[in-house]
Amino acid sequence: MFGIIKYFDCIGLTIVCLLQLGCHAQSPKGNDVITGAQQLDLFLPQLADKSVALLVNHTSVVNQTHLLDTLLAGGIVVKTIFAPEHGFRGDLANGEKVLDGKDEKTGLPIVSLYGENKKPTAAQLDGIDIVVYDIQDVGTRFYTYISSMHYMMEACAENGIEFLILDRPNPNAHYTDGPVLEKGHASFVGIHPIPIVYGMTIGELAHMIKGEGWINQAEQLQISVVKLKNWTYDTPYLLPIKPSPNLPNRLSIALYPSLCLFEGTNISVGRGTDFPFQIIGYPSQEFGTFQFTPKSIPFTSKYPKHENQLCYGYDLRDSVPPTGLDLSFLIAYYKLAPDKNEYFNAFFTNLSGTSKLRQQIENGLKEDEIKISWQKDLALFKAKRQQYLLYK
Repeated sequence: MFGIIKYFDCIGLTIVCLLQLGCHAQSPKGNDVITGAQQLDLFLPQLADKSVALLVNHTSVVNQTHLLDTLLAGGIVVKTIFAPEHGFRGDLANGEKVLDGKDEKTGLPIVSLYGENKKPTAAQLDGIDIVVYDIQDVGTRFYTYISSMHYMMEACAENGIEFLILDRPNPNAHYTDGPVLEKGHASFVGIHPIPIVYGMTIGELAHMIKGEGWINQAEQLQISVVKLKNWTYDTPYLLPIKPSPNLPNRLSIALYPSLCLFEGTNISVGRGTDFPFQIIGYPSQEFGTFQFTPKSIPFTSKYPKHENQLCYGYDLRDSVPPTGLDLSFLIAYYKLAPDKNEYFNAFFTNLSGTSKLRQQIENGLKEDEIKISWQKDLALFKAKRQQYLLYK
């Protein structure tokens, strides 16, 4: 069960200017984790005199200021904003279509990469010299920000555009676990042959995507990463901004790798409550003593599973964050399911990245038996992963 600035001049661009404009209002302490976006002196010269596009969202913040505002204040020419799932402002619910539009504050065009258009077209990238990626991730294969990064990398490779990543910590980097995605089960919630929890930052994963040739014309892609400072894979890091509407705190982010598999079942993970990904349940008393009723919440969970139905289950808010994937509730709830044919849905295979996991649960395998079955592939991934790691 769940246990839990150097000053410089570059064509009139100075860090002093940005400081005066409040774009770097708080200086990090000596031992604080410093994100790629905070290290302006390392990447602003790379953007000077170039037409820039951004793949960013609400988490793309340099201290208290959005990266977009930081760049514009410094005279960087930003042409286009590309938006992933949940939108540029991060206020759209899961699965909700992101529409093209304009940023109200700057008037810049926003191009959606979540909907019918997942890969930027040559026309959408016309005139762009470099794309900057700066999005906070949570280190799971089915979190779609990395899928948007994948398609942007491929589009950049095909159109001769530079790709710059401002790295951010992975809050689930302290372990690597889960079945490796099998060929034939790729989808937008799992594109790469990596495990559910892959233990890498987005910068490292991007190097792996290029190095392993997982995108067209990978060898043509010019990629660079502004690395983190004062961070290791075991460094505790409290995300300053929730990465998506239903991951509001550290515990939900820690439980997400295990609980997200329930999205492929008829079990609620607390969407439509104040505690998403911290409670689980189903409209039947056999599933636990904790009670909750999912409600429609605009911009967070518009149509939650079992909406307006009293659910019974477990409150996991006092649990210790797990150090590996936890399948115990997934297995236990299958055994309790009144109609086992209705327990899983087609989305489960997309999330797990394999048809085996569902079969193993239906066949009554225990958790340790299931985990043993993916160890060989996991070991091969870990060995391959080593050459792309940027931190010790």
